[in-house]
Amino acid sequence: MPQTVDALVTPGPKEPFERRTVERRDPGANDVVIDIAFAGICHSDIHQAREEWGEALFPMVPGHEIAGTVSAVGDGVSKFKVGDRVGVGCFVDSCRECENCQAGDEQYCLKGEVPTYNGKEYDGEPTFGGYSKAIVVDENYVLNIPEGVELDVAAPLLCAGITLYSPLNHWEAGPGKKVAIVGMGGLGHMGVKIASAMGAEVTVLSQSLSKQEDGKRFGADHYYATSEKETFKELRNSFDLVVNTVAANLPVDKYLSLLKLNGTMVNVGIPDSPDNFHAFSLAAMRRSMAGSKIGGIRETQEMLDFCAEHGIGAEIETIGVDDVDGAWDRVVDSDVRYRFVIDTATFDSAS
Repeated sequence: MPQTVDALVTPGPKEPFERRTVERRDPGANDVVIDIAFAGICHSDIHQAREEWGEALFPMVPGHEIAGTVSAVGDGVSKFKVGDRVGVGCFVDSCRECENCQAGDEQYCLKGEVPTYNGKEYDGEPTFGGYSKAIVVDENYVLNIPEGVELDVAAPLLCAGITLYSPLNHWEAGPGKKVAIVGMGGLGHMGVKIASAMGAEVTVLSQSLSKQEDGKRFGADHYYATSEKETFKELRNSFDLVVNTVAANLPVDKYLSLLKLNGTMVNVGIPDSPDNFHAFSLAAMRRSMAGSKIGGIRETQEMLDFCAEHGIGAEIETIGVDDVDGAWDRVVDSDVRYRFVIDTATFDSAS
């Protein structure tokens, strides 16, 4: 029989959260039951619940940065046991048969991966995310959280961490490479930490110098304010890789001018409206414009192991379940350093 668990539910677009219960499926042979300890808040949660990215499914339980412990496993599970520290990211299934899934790039499943929330399983059942007490997930889409990374700071790695690790890994950030991270928010601060640990020379490009001290502490070698008119002139033709984490439209031609010959600008922040740029900005130095989203299961596990090895976790502010509406407003106002994480133990307290 399905189990009923406490959850935070938003009943409609821009509606405040309500404490309710949702049903999780009875675990099958290959399923893992996870008691959720912490759930990170991603700006994409807000975009989807407020229908800023198109029509959404309601009632909705957001959350795809999930960390907890295994409380039960199906008879066929071989990868996990009760008590294991685990995580769940942005998707909970894929077709497993297409060329992308076969290559370990399930996030680009040609049938369409099953999102952790605001989606439907292949059998048509809706998915509910991590703003809840428990979740049931096929073992093939569950990640091991290594010792050395606490669950609270690990939760945002399941989206913010892999969103930056994947392009930095794919475009081979490392010794001898000059990497610029545009934006120092929930995504950007992870990019600085990971690129620095990979051995790249890291520059932060932020609107102001207000977070410069943090940037240097996270591993940045240089920090520039894009609001200063000399910045783009000074840094012209400087970088092998520019990773844009900002979910707003930028003067793209200016940022492309920062790339060296054969350099690439990768966009992981998704603005509401299309960007504009001139093709000459690419042709002038054989530059490339690219995009990237999260990573496959294998790469996400690699990222978690890398973070454990290098002592990397997200910078977080922990909140209770009754604080989420206010936290969302603060995210929109860029008033968090650098990721909110919900302590699900607060479901047990009085509202």
